[in-house]
Amino acid sequence: MVGAPAGVEGAGFFATKADQAIGIARSYSLWPLPFATSCCGIEFMATMSPHYDLARFGAERLSFSPRQADLLMVMGTISKKMGPVLRQVYLQMAEPRWVLSMGACASSGGIFDTYSVLQGIDEIIPVDVYVPGCPPRPEAVIDGFMQIQELVKSETLRRRDTPEYQKLLASYGIL
Repeated sequence: MVGAPAGVEGAGFFATKADQAIGIARSYSLWPLPFATSCCGIEFMATMSPHYDLARFGAERLSFSPRQADLLMVMGTISKKMGPVLRQVYLQMAEPRWVLSMGACASSGGIFDTYSVLQGIDEIIPVDVYVPGCPPRPEAVIDGFMQIQELVKSETLRRRDTPEYQKLLASYGIL
């Protein structure tokens, strides 16, 4: 936060930039879309339970429609047949969108080094945060979610228009 200008200080006043205010609002109102295919999905259910309560961090509403979600949480083994479906879900999400890869299988194929398993979802869509584990504990999922929140807070409104971001999307064949 920036300091308040002289004469505008005290109770009820604060000064900030529009990017920062929007970033704070976005970071605490993320609508995650859980794309769960195996045991990591069970751990995610535990994370949403009252004991861990991911809703405390602003993820109260899970979205099962990609058009209304802004955080794609990929959990579990993704087969090569499921890859195009995952990519289509990602492309249906509106910008800005973020991706969290949860567990060893989504991040690197896990123990399934076979012809039918995608060796990491970063082969088909860009990933913002990786959560390690097989399956990751709910605390690790919450930590990964908080890293996404920090990324959302610090991201400028124009980052998605930069040549670097456009080059990243082009490397995945996304225009």
